[in-house]
Amino acid sequence: MLNDLLARNRDWSAKRQSKEPDYFTRLAALQAPEYFWIGCSDSRVPANVVAGLDPGEVFVHRNVANIVHSADVNFLSALEFAVEALKVREIIVCGHYGCGGVKAATEDLPHGLADHWLEPIRRLARSYAVDLGREPDMEGRRDRLAELNVVEGVRRVCETPIVQRAWRRSADVRVHGLIYGLKDGRLRDLNCSIGPGHFRTGFSKQEAAQ
Repeated sequence: MLNDLLARNRDWSAKRQSKEPDYFTRLAALQAPEYFWIGCSDSRVPANVVAGLDPGEVFVHRNVANIVHSADVNFLSALEFAVEALKVREIIVCGHYGCGGVKAATEDLPHGLADHWLEPIRRLARSYAVDLGREPDMEGRRDRLAELNVVEGVRRVCETPIVQRAWRRSADVRVHGLIYGLKDGRLRDLNCSIGPGHFRTGFSKQEAAQ
C-alpha cells in the first residue's frame, strides 16, 4: 500500500507541474495563508478540498470532533503561530454533520482515551438537553450537537489570550463557525462570527470597582 501511495504522489506531482510549472516553486518560497482552519480529523473533511482552496491558502489544525480545549498546547501553538507569525486574520472553526466524535460522545459505550477528549461535547449535551430534545430523532440531535460544538469552539477561541492580545493591539482577527454536510458537500455559515469589539472576557477596572 505504501508503494501505491508513493506512485499516486509521483503521478499527482507530475500532473500538477505539467498544469502549472511554477506551482511547487511558488509554494516553497512563502507560506501566506488567509485562513486558519480548526477542523475535525475525519478523513472525509480535508480543509483545502472542501473549501476549494490551494494548500498554501489555509493553515490547518485538526483533531477528533474539532474540539477547542483551552489547555491543548498543540492547538494553542498552532493558533499562536497563525495569528502572530502568519498574520492570519480569518479563523474558522468547522464541524460536520455525521461526526463520529459527536456520535461517540452520545453513546453509553467505552471509547478509551477518546472519552476524556470528548467530555466537552457531553457537557454541551447536558446543557442543551431541552434544545436537543426538540429534534425528531437521534441523527437530528447529533447534528444539532455538532453545530453547538462549533459555536462553543468559536467562543473558546475568542477567549484565548492569543486572540485577546491580538484584539488589544487592534488586529482585525475574526472567528467564524461553519458546518460541513457530508451528504451534499456544502459548507454552511452558523452565523456566530465574532470580531474585534464584539467579545470580551472579565471586567474593566471601572466595573470591578463597582
